[in-house]
Amino acid sequence: MVNIIGAKNSIFNQFMSQLRNAEVQKDSMRFRRNLERIGEIMAYEISKQLTYETKDVITPMGVASMNLLSEKPVLATVLRAGLPLHQGLLNYFDDADNAFISAYRKHHKDNTFEVKVDYLATPTLTGRTLILSDPMLATGTSMVLSYQALITRGMPAHIHIVSVVASMEGLAYVKRYLPKNVTFWLGAVDEELTVQSFIVPGLGDAGDLAFGTK
Repeated sequence: MVNIIGAKNSIFNQFMSQLRNAEVQKDSMRFRRNLERIGEIMAYEISKQLTYETKDVITPMGVASMNLLSEKPVLATVLRAGLPLHQGLLNYFDDADNAFISAYRKHHKDNTFEVKVDYLATPTLTGRTLILSDPMLATGTSMVLSYQALITRGMPAHIHIVSVVASMEGLAYVKRYLPKNVTFWLGAVDEELTVQSFIVPGLGDAGDLAFGTK
């Protein structure tokens, strides 16, 4: 299932417009904060699909029965660009377990590149709800390789993929190589992917905009 949050009118699109705006992007602190706020909105939307149970809460005046989350998801993100988005998700799922993957483009002299995964830190994932985030879903290769690395530590019960901007090509690629029951949460899906694998209109290199040119 693919959910495109920006397709409906909400404050979400205010944050998206600032992420895309080349002038606003000059303020890296605002860029990071907008990624974080988008992560918070995504967390809220995802929370509607998780499992709940009724518990009694003691108030100063009596007892209130409330439906509360009965599961603790695992939040996984791709370093380094995913850190602000991950923080937004963690702000809402504040008792979640966390996982981190280093997926990066290793460039060659002929201007081609391959995606390498060199680092993985994760709890056991068997039977868990996994929320895997990366701001940009360009070719989809990083997301697929990150998923393949993660499931070496156990097969999740369900997977939610969170990206701010996806390309149509990248989304199709990920849907082809990930399980059919994956739920996608996307800010927008853009049509064009350049020969250098940048999304157009996209927003540029999220990692560089958030943390400085590497």
